[in-house]
Amino acid sequence: MAVKDIFDTELPNRLKAKPEIAKDINAVVHFDITGDGGGQWTLDATKTEGWIASGKNGESKMTIICAAPDFEKIVSKQLNAQMAAMSGKLKFKPMDMTLAMKLAKLMG
Repeated sequence: MAVKDIFDTELPNRLKAKPEIAKDINAVVHFDITGDGGGQWTLDATKTEGWIASGKNGESKMTIICAAPDFEKIVSKQLNAQMAAMSGKLKFKPMDMTLAMKLAKLMG
């Protein structure tokens, strides 16, 4: 699944199916996906709907940086997010472990 499809369809569908995940995250997070097929997106989990938008919107609590192929593997469960973070394939700036764990519920 392409990164654009993940942000346009997959993650919004997961949030619609389980809106409690957004309530639990309750923060603005920017995604900076690098390489072919990458781009920038914002997850605004402080809203009750329309959580994901293209580009960096608003002030984020954390930015997630990942290469497009690795991000696709993480969302499709072919790559463990914790292992990706430990190997430097998945980066968090600034690192907020509590928020990262809440995001794992959405990604995994």
